[in-house]
Amino acid sequence: MNKYGLIYLVFLLFLLDHLPMQVQASTHYPLQVKYPDTMMYKADTNEKVIAFTFDDAPDEIYTPRILDVLKKHDAKATFFLLGARVEKYPHIVRQIHEEGHVIGNHTYWHPELTKTGVANMIWEINKNERAIKSVIDKEMKLFRAPYGALNEEMVKKLREMGYLGIGWSIDSEDWRGISKEEIKKRVLNDMHPGSIVLMHAAGNVPGTPEALDELLTYLKKNGYQFVTIPDMWKIVYK
Repeated sequence: MNKYGLIYLVFLLFLLDHLPMQVQASTHYPLQVKYPDTMMYKADTNEKVIAFTFDDAPDEIYTPRILDVLKKHDAKATFFLLGARVEKYPHIVRQIHEEGHVIGNHTYWHPELTKTGVANMIWEINKNERAIKSVIDKEMKLFRAPYGALNEEMVKKLREMGYLGIGWSIDSEDWRGISKEEIKKRVLNDMHPGSIVLMHAAGNVPGTPEALDELLTYLKKNGYQFVTIPDMWKIVYK
């Protein structure tokens, strides 16, 4: 990192420690406001907690590297898995589970559910549920829609099915194949207590493992704790 990058990072960390960064859910997340028992995009808290979440896993390239980074920092995260990849890489699913991370449902084929409808959402969830359960024999309680695409009818159905719908308050946009520096800037620029960060553990994400490594280092020094989505939920409803 050159001196300008270091100056920028110091400035961001100063902002994290001195500005009122709590963002109310009602500002941007109407589904969380209307269905607080079902939807979460962030936690309304002043505690310095952050949940890193990883979509589209598993694969054999980036998921293991991300797991290594999390292990290095003794940090737990939440992985939203695709059923088609669960069936292709069951050994990676077992590794995620055995290393103490939380697993959620991210559909089987990754459709845009608001275009395919409620019936398709139910099919996608159930097929992925069976795929994951066949590997780790554990029922999923968390669901993240591909692209975050949900409507109220779908949220009501999620509640009926016993799922919590999980969104995000920070989008790293790592899926675009951007550099680690760009990923870090996007995360740090929007950082706030109770953040849920969207990252990816498969696809074109070459900058993600190194960005994660450096983010965990910086945030830990700044007093942040890394939690899973169930931990975040407990903070909201403690």
